[in-house]
Amino acid sequence: MLIRQEYLTSKMALKDLPGSSPLPNANLVLVFGSVKRFNDGKLTSMLKDRYPTAQIIGCTTSGEINADGVFDDSVQITSILWEKTMQRVAQVKMSSMQSSFETGAGLAKQLKADSLKTVMIFGDGLNVNGEELVLGFKSVLGESIPLMGGMAGDGATFTKTLQMFNDTISDNLVIAIGLYGNNLVTATGALGGWKPYGPPRTVTKSDKNVVYELDGKPALPLYRMYIGDQYAKGLPGTGLKFPFAVMEPGSRDVEKIRTLGAIDAKANSVSFFGNVPEGSTIRMCQTNHDRLVEGAGGAAHLITGSLASTNTNLPGLALCVSCVGRKGVMSEQTVDEVKEVRQILGPQTFLTGFYSYGEIAPRPNTTDTVFHNQTMTIGYLTENMTV
Repeated sequence: MLIRQEYLTSKMALKDLPGSSPLPNANLVLVFGSVKRFNDGKLTSMLKDRYPTAQIIGCTTSGEINADGVFDDSVQITSILWEKTMQRVAQVKMSSMQSSFETGAGLAKQLKADSLKTVMIFGDGLNVNGEELVLGFKSVLGESIPLMGGMAGDGATFTKTLQMFNDTISDNLVIAIGLYGNNLVTATGALGGWKPYGPPRTVTKSDKNVVYELDGKPALPLYRMYIGDQYAKGLPGTGLKFPFAVMEPGSRDVEKIRTLGAIDAKANSVSFFGNVPEGSTIRMCQTNHDRLVEGAGGAAHLITGSLASTNTNLPGLALCVSCVGRKGVMSEQTVDEVKEVRQILGPQTFLTGFYSYGEIAPRPNTTDTVFHNQTMTIGYLTENMTV
């Protein structure tokens, strides 16, 4: 596995890239950048000229990640040459959010094979129900195939996200990359760093990602009471700092977070980037900078722990997908969580990724993928050539 990276800062134009690409025979290129960058009509042709044999996949972000930190309005380009691993790409343009489950199942059917080891997924962050999408994939692939990736962002404007598939840039796309073969080594990590507060509440009325009642009471007034008048005035934007934890039965650990995306004053409802099932138990969450950095470090330690029996000195790629809400809490110190991941994974690991509207990764120490919010997720890839 060969990996090379190049990037444009916010002040650089396409013409500022070197004359030739660092890995022109790459077979996969991942591209993350701002909406402004993706609206540049010359971007796809430039990438195809530099990587003529590659499948070029990417999406817009709420901040771009590389080993040096977190950037806005940049273009991050990671080229990969698989030496033994096979890849297959499937994509679809969705017609409505209601078809998210069917979309996931349909893409999974295209990728399913005995030699399938993992799937990377990138989708529209505003027009796809990420949880239904993941459930659709799992309905075909089961829980033994780890999924990794996330949903595109657009800064934090929640207006329009874009996805890239070769020479096409569009909204409403879902793109999936299947990776195959025994030479591929994968590992995943996902932790948030959020702390529950207040009493547990039962979701007594909801419809997928829309919560209408908690303990039989209208959800929006109760949510406003918990976060206080100062933050309530800024909803839905301030909701990024006060997500829900969906508690697993019999567990005190926070494994699944849901971020507020919208409110409906007439219906007294709150909507989230992911489902909150009726009958589930939730708790409000809060955090601070240090807890979020600790969570990111914990996700990285899950990777190194999983790789303990392999040669971790091999060059590898860590796809880091973190949540725009975490960026909102850490502000200018957001880079600290990326620095923590880099330190733990080591200099032989290339980092790429983005801040998202939803993250896709398995629960800690499992291959059972769930849709996350407010979580640092890491999908690690390398090849073992001795197999």
